Amino acid sequence: MEEAPYVTIVLPCYNEQDHVIDEVERITRAMDSSGYTYELVAIDDCSTDATLARLHEAAPAYPHLRVRAFHRNGGSGTVRRIGSQEARGEIVVWTDADMTYPNERIPELVQILDKDPTIDQVVGARTSEEGSHKLLRVPAKFVIRKVAEMLAGQKIPDLNSGLRAFRKSVAKPYLRLLPPGFSCVTTITLSFLSNQHDIHYLPIEYAKRAGTSKFSFVSDAYRYILQVLRMIMYFNPLKVLMPPALWLVGIGFVKGVWDMFEHPFYFPANTVMIFLSGLLIGSVALLADLIVRSRGE
Repeated sequence: MEEAPYVTIVLPCYNEQDHVIDEVERITRAMDSSGYTYELVAIDDCSTDATLARLHEAAPAYPHLRVRAFHRNGGSGTVRRIGSQEARGEIVVWTDADMTYPNERIPELVQILDKDPTIDQVVGARTSEEGSHKLLRVPAKFVIRKVAEMLAGQKIPDLNSGLRAFRKSVAKPYLRLLPPGFSCVTTITLSFLSNQHDIHYLPIEYAKRAGTSKFSFVSDAYRYILQVLRMIMYFNPLKVLMPPALWLVGIGFVKGVWDMFEHPFYFPANTVMIFLSGLLIGSVALLADLIVRSRGE
């Protein structure tokens, strides 16, 4: 029986025909010289170009390359989820096939996990932004990251880097939470942080992508912010619901006192509505928190 590799690298491929083999070559060269046993799982997400054919042609030259093909386009998150669930390695690495991430540094990420058992995930934290829609993307990502930091209660140098390595045994309960799209990277970051699994951030350079970007600013930014709120609600609903509840109760109380002076023993409908809304949201927050605490994962 073949011995399981120590590292599994999941490489989502969608319409990357012009450079996918260059990326495979770069990763295998780095891993071959690292001394770690590994498998490189290249998953074609139903490309409409010749990406899958290029991978099949190249496979005999790369003994550690395993090619898997989807028959329907599932999105980056679906590829990463299935690739991670099927990984044979103890350490799972996520990266992209568009030449943006310095994949020759993957052994560095693995080495950090290997040497420090207290770290459960290593994220390649980008020191520059080279993506599309740069003028809109940079401030939007900054705001989303700040919201995530506030809700997670700690600093996050890079919330949605596509280059990361983590322990499969730790990530396993959270893999089913991954959404189909790009926000899967946000999900795995917040899942770890919300459950006291330590993350190490390794500064990395980031290059301009090869080929056409699949990132849609409006829809993907919307999904990112929605996913941040969803994950915090899933693990710590009090952080999302209790602040507005307390604000509404406080405003309703102060307005009620004011109304007592203005119209003794008469509370306008809007005062009652504000106060009751706060109480209602607060009750939902406590109920949601009780459900989370009793989930027993």
